[in-house]
Amino acid sequence: MFVRIFILVAVAVLVWSATAHSSQAHGRKQVVTVKPYDTLWSIAQRHYAGDPRAAVWRIEKANHLPGADVSVGQRLVLP
Repeated sequence: MFVRIFILVAVAVLVWSATAHSSQAHGRKQVVTVKPYDTLWSIAQRHYAGDPRAAVWRIEKANHLPGADVSVGQRLVLP
């Protein structure tokens, strides 16, 4: 009896682990619109804790930016 329950639970866990995960494991990404006088540095400071340098780099990479220049009205995905 115990062996059957164990096997049933093991199969259920295996099926769940293969199907239950979505591609949005970390939730929805936040999108911000650049306002006048915004910089990547100021956006990183507002939305991330700690040293903003790593956040600036992540924002640049997530948005395929060639550098730190942004324009008013530009929409940026925050990873």
